[in-house]
Amino acid sequence: MKKYGSARWQGGIKDGQGTISAESGVLKDAPYGFKARFEGGPGTNPEELIGAAHAGCFSMALSLILGEANMVAENIATKATVTLDRDGAGFSITAVHLDVAVRIPGADQAAFEQAVQAAKAGCPVSKLLKAEITMDARLES
Repeated sequence: MKKYGSARWQGGIKDGQGTISAESGVLKDAPYGFKARFEGGPGTNPEELIGAAHAGCFSMALSLILGEANMVAENIATKATVTLDRDGAGFSITAVHLDVAVRIPGADQAAFEQAVQAAKAGCPVSKLLKAEITMDARLES
């Protein structure tokens, strides 16, 4: 299976601008640029898209693992915060922090902990990233 995303860029790094699109069409020519990425300006940026992809991938992986343990979540809410730091060669994504809240009435805390750790390690986006991945996971009743 192969999926794709695409980007177009015009101009210099600070005065240029670009668009990002996804095969599905969920993103179509979404604007991005230096200000959106480094100065909090309008538009998207690669790091928030990686965060969204990681949150979505983790949530699906957790749902699978919970199901294998005979637990079904009423709700899985995941926020992935991606850290972009300056390094000697420019910038690197150095960390991702997953903040996870899951509602499973009557669930066993130990089984929940085992499931979230397995999902964190096993989701395909986690496997892709070389950054440190940390997590806070809460089981809500």
